Amino acid sequence: MKKTLVIGASLNPSRYSYLALQRLSANNIETVAVGLKEGNVAGVDISMQPVDFENIHTVSLYLNPTNQQEYYQYIVDLKPRRVLFNPGTENPEFYAILKSHGIIVEQACTLVLLSTGQY
Repeated sequence: MKKTLVIGASLNPSRYSYLALQRLSANNIETVAVGLKEGNVAGVDISMQPVDFENIHTVSLYLNPTNQQEYYQYIVDLKPRRVLFNPGTENPEFYAILKSHGIIVEQACTLVLLSTGQY
């Protein structure tokens, strides 16, 4: 399956990253997460520190471009197949870095992709 890392994961039910964790879990997609606070959403543990996860297919970003910078090398080193830039996370600088490493860049909403069967 498409093991997914959610970066910018939140424990706040009103946040889209929270909903993404719920929907990924509901769709039986193995999911791991990094956020500002440790906790658990829909059976997914949220780590406060970047973890060297293995076999990440998709990274789903929920951080603005400024906050993404500290994760550039981390994400590249994970060697995901693709990175989803959810609305509000668009970052042409990071697109170029990812593409130069052969990583697919998609400007798409994780929730929409899941609800339309395109994930």
